Amino acid sequence: MKIIVGLGNPGRKYAATLHNLGFRVADELARRWSLRFQENWRVKADVAEGVIAGQAALVIKPLTFMNLSGHAVAELVRNRELGPDDLLVITDDVNLPIGRLRIRPQGSHGGHNGLRSIIERLGHQEFARLRIGIQPTWEVEDLVEFVLSKLPPLEQGQLAEMIGLAADAAEAWIREGSAETADKINGLRRFESEP
Repeated sequence: MKIIVGLGNPGRKYAATLHNLGFRVADELARRWSLRFQENWRVKADVAEGVIAGQAALVIKPLTFMNLSGHAVAELVRNRELGPDDLLVITDDVNLPIGRLRIRPQGSHGGHNGLRSIIERLGHQEFARLRIGIQPTWEVEDLVEFVLSKLPPLEQGQLAEMIGLAADAAEAWIREGSAETADKINGLRRFESEP
């Protein structure tokens, strides 16, 4: 079984913010594969179970807020007795330009509190992560305020396209694994305006 975790914050207040791109990709995967989310209060997450790209899969949206995402993830991983190759975490990344995706089989949290929580709760960083670029093209004084904001219309359109491409990448990860998927998407420049 594969577990795909989309990171975000629960509630309408955060639904359309940059920090909720992981949730939006999870929603897109569920839509494509006709999966339904159900609240699982034992693990504190919305969980959808079914088949994606020919494999049994869980799609998870932790309901603990970003900084405590590891609680739900660690509980599900341990209960299912899954290995490092069975977990993919999808999140935003302020260090990647808008229009970029990057997948890696493992790595540090890179300053992202959701990834930090998962690493702490699992006790290791050996799981795949798919990052969606949200790097601002203007000077930002408050990074927290930025990630909890909505983008101007042009960038919103770009991110909507990136959500679809990230869902494609998650499906490729299920079929082919991290290395093959990385060969296809890492370094790809999606938008002409990107420097």
